[in-house]
Amino acid sequence: MAESANTDRGGVDPRLLEILVCPVTKGPLRYDAGRAELVSEQAGLAFPIRDGIPIMLVDEARRLDAGAAG
Repeated sequence: MAESANTDRGGVDPRLLEILVCPVTKGPLRYDAGRAELVSEQAGLAFPIRDGIPIMLVDEARRLDAGAAG
C-alpha cells in the first residue's frame, strides 16, 4: 500500500503536494524537505508538515521574515 515515492517527500503523497495551494494567496507552494514545510513565497508563510500531513492553517504557519536564514 505505501509506495517508496512517499518517502522522498517526508511521507507526504507527491500527488497531494501537486494539488495543494496556499490558503491565503491560492498560489503555488514550494516543498522544503529540510524543514518539513510547504512554503508560500507570495504570502511569506511556511506551513508545517506533521506526521506526513500538511497543516494548512495560517495560525500554524511560520512567518518567513521571522525565520529567514539567508
